[in-house]
Amino acid sequence: MTKESCGVFGDRNRIRIMFVCHGNICRSPMAEFIFKDLAAKRGAADRFSVASSATSTEEILNGVGNPVYPPAKAELAKHGIRFEDRRAVQIKKRDYGRYDLFIGMDDANVRNMLRSFGGDPDGKVRKLTEYTDRGGEVADPWYSGRFDVAYRDIAEGCAALLGALTKEGGEGR
Repeated sequence: MTKESCGVFGDRNRIRIMFVCHGNICRSPMAEFIFKDLAAKRGAADRFSVASSATSTEEILNGVGNPVYPPAKAELAKHGIRFEDRRAVQIKKRDYGRYDLFIGMDDANVRNMLRSFGGDPDGKVRKLTEYTDRGGEVADPWYSGRFDVAYRDIAEGCAALLGALTKEGGEGR
């Protein structure tokens, strides 16, 4: 996968990635912090600007987002992943011009991003599992309680995405 096929503009110093899930308290912040950790361990942290957001406002009340869900924090800590205190934010239409890639966790996230953006003319919207051999979706641990499974799937997807963007993973997916 080339930078161009990811919708990344070659004249920028950093690839700007927005991970997206429904509420921005479980999967997308986990992906944000896992990707940052992987990039740092590979000496590539300075090549990326990484954030996360929600497609819904369910975790945002009166303009203030909820913090990362405690079981998501616990799963990250179990794997030695450092995370910052952060609160849920909703993706906005204007974000389309501010980021190079939007990585959703499931098909509903992708549909909702496309609706928010009014389409994807530059091919920036992807699903995290598209970068893996298994495909499918990252199941929402809010409903399943399986933060271990979400972590595994997100870590696999983030490693494959990082490999594709840095060419460490071959030609990418």
